[in-house]
Amino acid sequence: MDVCLVIKRRLEELGLEQRDLAAAAHVTESYISQLLTRRKAPPAVDRTDLYERMNDFLKLPKGQLSAIVRAQRAEELKKKLADPPLPLFKEVRALVINKCRGEAQSVIRDIFAQQAFGELERLVTQTLLNVTKKIARDELKEERWLRAVARARKLSYEEARGAILEFLDTDVYNVSPEHCSAFLDPLIESWTIDLETFEMAIALNRQLSTTASMNFKFVETASIEPAAQLPGFREFIGNATLSGDASREELAFLSGLRFAQRAPTALYFYRELQNLRDPLHFPGSSVGAMHKHRDASDVEKKLQVDSRRKALRRWSNKVSKKLVKS
Repeated sequence: MDVCLVIKRRLEELGLEQRDLAAAAHVTESYISQLLTRRKAPPAVDRTDLYERMNDFLKLPKGQLSAIVRAQRAEELKKKLADPPLPLFKEVRALVINKCRGEAQSVIRDIFAQQAFGELERLVTQTLLNVTKKIARDELKEERWLRAVARARKLSYEEARGAILEFLDTDVYNVSPEHCSAFLDPLIESWTIDLETFEMAIALNRQLSTTASMNFKFVETASIEPAAQLPGFREFIGNATLSGDASREELAFLSGLRFAQRAPTALYFYRELQNLRDPLHFPGSSVGAMHKHRDASDVEKKLQVDSRRKALRRWSNKVSKKLVKS
């Protein structure tokens, strides 16, 4: 099933026109026209709210357009993977290289020149693209940011929104010079990479992004077991004396702790809970909002008493069994 045919047929059934659909979807009539004439590929479902808006406006069953697009894109992806990747546009490669700072630029240029679209070039371009798309995706909901982009590019609000939706749908194999000039160039100040560890550092334009920089590491890490799977944490949860007054947020924090080698006891998690609540550890927190909690030494004493009681019960049971046998 083709999403373009479904939308066209539904517009005819409802007696509506493309401009009505464009207004409901907050994009230009030109964007809808290119979409329905297949001059523009349908954007990915998880990168836009376009299908939800169109689905509601066309009074279709919930999620129908999204389901059709997912199936359609999956089929197209199979065809793409069967073909070897094409090299980047010269303008795109030039921009990526020029954004590389320091002495590494000449080395990167030589490496890129060795292959039409080699592994390193794909890695760098994809990382820069992911960073730019993340910023655009986060800001897509902010009308003020969208209007600022529209003014900077001398576009209408609807045209700017359509351009961002199209950019969010691109990938490393289809990024165009237009995408670079509109988004990559203004958002990315510079980047560098360690060719031994492949660690990348990306500096961003602070006027267009709330984040100054991003770092990416591609290294092997040891398997670290979460606290929720440890015996000590399970004992802590099962002991009301230790965890009875812990909130859901506190338990979520404690269960997310990671330990590479050593496995802590239930008492460790209790002390960690008290540290979490101690206002001295978090300046500016409201003391009145803190939980009242017992002193750790009192808890230790109670645990010792409980342990002794259990030991006495075990001893008593052994003595009783011996007396019964005799």
